[in-house]
Amino acid sequence: MSKKVLVTFGSKYGATAEIAEKIGQILQEAGFDTKVVSTSTADKPAAYDGVVLGSSVYVGSWRKESAKYLRDNLQELKTKAVWIFSSGPTGEGDPVELAQGWRVPKNLKVNIDSIQPRDVTVFHGNVDVTKLSRLHKWMIGKVEAPVGDFRDWDAITRWAKSIADALQG
Repeated sequence: MSKKVLVTFGSKYGATAEIAEKIGQILQEAGFDTKVVSTSTADKPAAYDGVVLGSSVYVGSWRKESAKYLRDNLQELKTKAVWIFSSGPTGEGDPVELAQGWRVPKNLKVNIDSIQPRDVTVFHGNVDVTKLSRLHKWMIGKVEAPVGDFRDWDAITRWAKSIADALQG
């Protein structure tokens, strides 16, 4: 019987969902029974051997549903192999450097550290101004964030393959 992996995410405009779907695809191709679903509708982690939990980032914070999933399932996540990802910074270069060293939301750091995830990463995001709310357009303009799709699909694929390798080991 193959190992079961939950890939769950919070995404407002769909870019982070696409990252999660790519991670799920790579894990499925590696032979895992993989479920990719929003954190707002995700199962409890008990039935899974591994959990990949991610969220888009706005002003240094995860989506509310992802933060809630993390907090509501903290004790179970401590017993699982967990990987954490965030997506958000746009522009060229290392996403952690672009985020000024930020890896996880400050308000979730203690929770994430208590899980002892196998890895925590930050991926570049995608800003499609045609999908943004008026407030988000204003915020992007205010901080002069680069607009466009900066997701590095090779980096996402490598990270997903490293998860598959760890779960197979």
